Amino acid sequence: MAHHKSALKRIKQNAKRNERNKHVRSTLRTFIKRVREAVAAKDAALAKECLDAAIPRIGAAASKGVIHRSNASRNISRLCKLVNTLG
Repeated sequence: MAHHKSALKRIKQNAKRNERNKHVRSTLRTFIKRVREAVAAKDAALAKECLDAAIPRIGAAASKGVIHRSNASRNISRLCKLVNTLG
């Protein structure tokens, strides 16, 4: 266990950030999963709707630094490509 005040504060900050990042990452995965499930069910309207909901969440996660911006871009690109296969 840390003994310095600054180290104790750093531990508390890291724990708080970890919880926040975990929530954002979990929510992000849920939105991505919804798009993939809609595509698997071959429901084009639902897939498009889910994609429109997922894109801002992916961008927000990237802007908060939870995921890298290239990772966000890649996710968005792949999901769009997947939804476009439905026609």
